[in-house]
Amino acid sequence: MAALFPGVDRASFAVGFGLRLREAGLGVGLGGIEAFVRALELCPVDSVDSLYWTARVTFVKRCEDLVLFEAVFRAVFAHGVASVDPNARRRALEQTEIKTEPALAHSTAAHDNDMGQSLPWATLPTGLASAAQEREQGPALPERMPSSLEAVADIPFEALDLGDLHLLDTWLITGLASWPTRRSRRMGRHYAGRRVTLRPTLARARRTGFEPVKLVASRPLRKPRPVVMLCDVSQSMQHQAAAYFHLMRAVATTTDAEVFAFATRLTRLTSALSHRSAEVAIEQASAKVTDRFGGTRIATNLRALLASSRADALRGAIVLVASDGWDSDPPEQLAAAMARLSRRAHRVIWMNPRAAAPGFAPMVGAMAAALPYCDDLLPGNTIRSLTDVVAAIVRLG
Repeated sequence: MAALFPGVDRASFAVGFGLRLREAGLGVGLGGIEAFVRALELCPVDSVDSLYWTARVTFVKRCEDLVLFEAVFRAVFAHGVASVDPNARRRALEQTEIKTEPALAHSTAAHDNDMGQSLPWATLPTGLASAAQEREQGPALPERMPSSLEAVADIPFEALDLGDLHLLDTWLITGLASWPTRRSRRMGRHYAGRRVTLRPTLARARRTGFEPVKLVASRPLRKPRPVVMLCDVSQSMQHQAAAYFHLMRAVATTTDAEVFAFATRLTRLTSALSHRSAEVAIEQASAKVTDRFGGTRIATNLRALLASSRADALRGAIVLVASDGWDSDPPEQLAAAMARLSRRAHRVIWMNPRAAAPGFAPMVGAMAAALPYCDDLLPGNTIRSLTDVVAAIVRLG
């Protein structure tokens, strides 16, 4: 290792290259990175050929991953690869259809632009580079997704296929496992409780001649906080609607939730999206929304929800509105409806797919009218942005 890259830390080298492979879609875990570090320690590499075979033996576990590994290796060591696998050079890499090639190109270009070179291990990790910043803000640990999703995490929803969305559905249900809770009126036994429960205390006193030697304490039980999600399915939200339906299904199957879709009218989708099969749930929800890809009336639909029998679900709930803010109703009507909504809800989160654009400002009349009553305004145009939304919901607990 020192002969090929003098002064380079083996751990940073292995982690950087492993993350590059993971972002391209290769299943790289901590075990593979650890094996690569040990291999570099036991057998120091003195050429690019020996580095290629060391990395290939430790990272590649399946034959179908070989082409993807070679693509990443060539992209990273573009100036140093003189001779790699001779059999690999017989087939043109550009003619091989790899599903994650756009993501690989995007990831490689992003790394090259950010670091000014193709070596991802040129600097130490951020947590080691600035100890003073870590003491002030705490260690920033990135949330790792499955490698199949990491490859398409920064690709807009309109460029994803149905297979990627089904993977997103599975990951969302896992990510929402730790749902925020609130205190209920029911009491339960707990050693740190401040109230003495009479009946369990007397039952325990039978063992000691009805002398209450040990008191049984209790405290209020906690239950999952309800959530209400409203998804805009108008023409301007056509590309994001499918991904948002998967988020709505994950919410509906994880906790006590009410999910709605709206364009010109409000449609309740809780029962349709609660199906155990993701394909059946999305199909039922799509068939139930008859005004899909039409106009948008956000204020009218919010007033309809506040006046319906489902309005009680808004009390103390986390309300998630997914819309780009383009509304045909007057902005003052939306402001009045959002004011009523914010008084009932525990937290109002607005997810706007256009908020990720550089220089975004809520200049649209409806968005500007609704923003004062929102607790958070988050982007929602990629899978990675949905992870921020899920993290914001989980943090409320």
